[in-house]
Amino acid sequence: MGFRKKRVPFRSAGELDAMAAAGAIVGAALVAVRDAAKVGVSTLDLDEVAETVIREAGAVPSFKGYHGFPGSICSSVNDVVVHGIPSADVVLAEGDLVSIDCGAILDGWHGDSAWTFGVGTLSPEDTELSEATRLSMEAGIAAMIEGNRLTDISHAIENGTHDAERKFGRPFGIVDGYGGHGIGREMHMDPFLANEGAPGKGPHLVIGSTLAIEPMLTLGTCDTSVLDDDWTVVTDDGTRSAHWEHTVAVTADGPRILTPRPAGA
Repeated sequence: MGFRKKRVPFRSAGELDAMAAAGAIVGAALVAVRDAAKVGVSTLDLDEVAETVIREAGAVPSFKGYHGFPGSICSSVNDVVVHGIPSADVVLAEGDLVSIDCGAILDGWHGDSAWTFGVGTLSPEDTELSEATRLSMEAGIAAMIEGNRLTDISHAIENGTHDAERKFGRPFGIVDGYGGHGIGREMHMDPFLANEGAPGKGPHLVIGSTLAIEPMLTLGTCDTSVLDDDWTVVTDDGTRSAHWEHTVAVTADGPRILTPRPAGA
């Protein structure tokens, strides 16, 4: 009896185009949120910006109502790692480090992406933290090639973090217990993608396999706690955190980012 290799779920070329259409809306929403993120603006204001962009494009916010989540974005400021709830009480200040996670559904297909930026001028260490997280994500994206296995991406993300540590001459914490995921007709699908680990394990990547790749790094601890709202994840030591994410597909021509930013952004 033959055994078929387990594969990361895959889509047709047309389905990838449909996911990219949803992802482009997410990218536009993120750019609009970044442009609106000024001193004195609340994260609830940013949520309204994102929802407007998504709905005017004919899509639906993925996050709103998801397991009861109230916002169209996750707005995570400073020591908040992920899943920050937009609020009129969270008002941006000079030097804040802001991570925005956003999703949209178009014609039944999901796009999911996140990025971190500063309000005004960031401190050098916050700038390095965000850049290290972006570089870790890029390393993971580069491993999205046919024939690799799931943990080859995890290992690439971890190595990307260590490369950034050498580049900036400082350690970064890889947030424990959170990571990327499969995506398609649902926002969160198997398999779970860890942001560190040994290579060569898990399902195989094939043409059309899609994953959301999303490292989260901190300036200190790997440990986090969830606040009483049952959503907001914060660093245990109060250090700042950054979060970058793209939805990515394996193609014959290499990795394809399905959540592109608008040209010039």
